[in-house]
Amino acid sequence: MKINIRKDRMNKFERWQALMNHQVPDRVPFFSFGMGFSALYAGLSLVDAYSNAERVIEANAKTTGDFGWQDLPIIGMASMGAWELGGEVKMPSGEYAQAPSVIKTPINTIEDAQNLKVPDDVTKVGIVPTMLELARLQVERGFPVVMGMLISPWQVAANASGIERWMKWVMKKPDVAHSVIEKLVPFDIQLTEAFLNIIPKEKLLMWIGGTATTSNQLISPQIFKEFYVPYQQRLHTQAREAGLKHIFNHICGEQNKNLEYWAELDYGDPGFLSFGHEVELETAGSYFPKDVIMGNLEPAIIQIKTPEEVYEAAKVVLAKGMKLGGHRFIFVPGCELPPRSPIDNIWAIMQAISDHGWYE
Repeated sequence: MKINIRKDRMNKFERWQALMNHQVPDRVPFFSFGMGFSALYAGLSLVDAYSNAERVIEANAKTTGDFGWQDLPIIGMASMGAWELGGEVKMPSGEYAQAPSVIKTPINTIEDAQNLKVPDDVTKVGIVPTMLELARLQVERGFPVVMGMLISPWQVAANASGIERWMKWVMKKPDVAHSVIEKLVPFDIQLTEAFLNIIPKEKLLMWIGGTATTSNQLISPQIFKEFYVPYQQRLHTQAREAGLKHIFNHICGEQNKNLEYWAELDYGDPGFLSFGHEVELETAGSYFPKDVIMGNLEPAIIQIKTPEEVYEAAKVVLAKGMKLGGHRFIFVPGCELPPRSPIDNIWAIMQAISDHGWYE
């Protein structure tokens, strides 16, 4: 398809600052969730996306510059927790691996759970030093908005014990599951403090990830309410009391029955909430009326459809999202952009935004 993109009137930082102040940007921003894609597009390996702060900044500059994306440099992984608590992960390699995977869990028995201790200094374990190095580099270079990342205590527990084992404990050993999450809240609080020690609070956009295992495809809303919400609320409250103004949360997968409980959390002023394609943007907007809603083109469409089909699907998402108001919508895939997405399909999304996503 022919590409003819309008020239932007704002850069990505100006759009972030507009949205953070409840203002309307020039056009709909596109946040790609494209950490792995950015690395490959810039000629790096997927391993670089998780291990090399300098190269991540370079890759982000190239992709955001070439495509007009809203993305900020970020290093983090959905499997965070296993490595940091003494297990092992495998970095992606080969044609089909797209992200780090856990190959050894540190919490394998009830005794392990009972003896669990958070490291004295979380800034020195696993992927955390690389994450913090990325934050330092951005602050040193004067970035006006810097993203930090942590993983929810629930997901840290699931990663460290293995998803299948964790789900069994939640159902059959709830006291053990509660005790593990309780011990892991300080892990995230320490990591929040570490980011705030590097990034001025007015610049920090904190991404609190780790929600795929809370989807209603895996757990009931009652379990979500009991095992996720109270611990996550403590984390959000700590961050807000420390002066953090904005929290970004990706609410992954089928979460419709959980939305009333998600709405109990404090995401800031405004918060930034992204959703999988399973949640309608109008529904999300009704539960979070003061926050920026991010959504939610199904990643599989980007991966396997033609540019023309991607363009039409993007138009549908744009029409729904723009009804929320220009100060409340960011276009994103419903989860991470597949690292090997066809370039023509990325341009199809940007063409749809150029044709149908301007506010001026």
